Amino acid sequence: MILTDIRPRRHRLSQLYIDGEAAVQVDTETLARSGLAVGDTLDDETLHALMKASAEHRAQEKALYLLEHRAHAKKELEDKIVRAEMDREAAHRAVERMEALGLVDDEDYARRLAQSLFTVKRFGARRVRQTLRQKGIADDIIEAVLAEFSTDSDETAENIRAILERKYPAAWTDEKTRRRAVAALQRYGYGFEDIFRVLNAEAPDT
Repeated sequence: MILTDIRPRRHRLSQLYIDGEAAVQVDTETLARSGLAVGDTLDDETLHALMKASAEHRAQEKALYLLEHRAHAKKELEDKIVRAEMDREAAHRAVERMEALGLVDDEDYARRLAQSLFTVKRFGARRVRQTLRQKGIADDIIEAVLAEFSTDSDETAENIRAILERKYPAAWTDEKTRRRAVAALQRYGYGFEDIFRVLNAEAPDT
């Protein structure tokens, strides 16, 4: 196979022409590092290695771009790279590389996210657990992190009361608002027992 032409394409890609026919697009930087030039002879092994190196480079560049904006869990980061029309295997290796560099840390990510969900959004443990799972955090990490943020019944009641006072102040006196509040608090991750313990107590302005 003869590399008969190289033409620039968008997104820092280069189109390779082999034996006069459009063949594959590869990352321009990876191509430059390979030293290949028009007129060179290619075999299947060389072409495959170039394509693999190109995919890995693009996946790593995408990972770094995403991490510049915010922290990500490993699974979340890998899925986003794949959604950018990149190879799953290359995406996985890119994430492993980011982890080796200390740029991805599921335990630290889970701990920071859990703290925000508990303290800022006032979610209950059930909702926090669900959110962490959706991010792809392993169950053992989730349980270890949640153990660090275990709340007693008084703290749980305080969070529920704060949500009610801010969003559903009429829940203590209006049945329709009460039903809406109960449904919302369930979505926040609180159980019926804790919810009604607060609703059956005195209203804040009583």
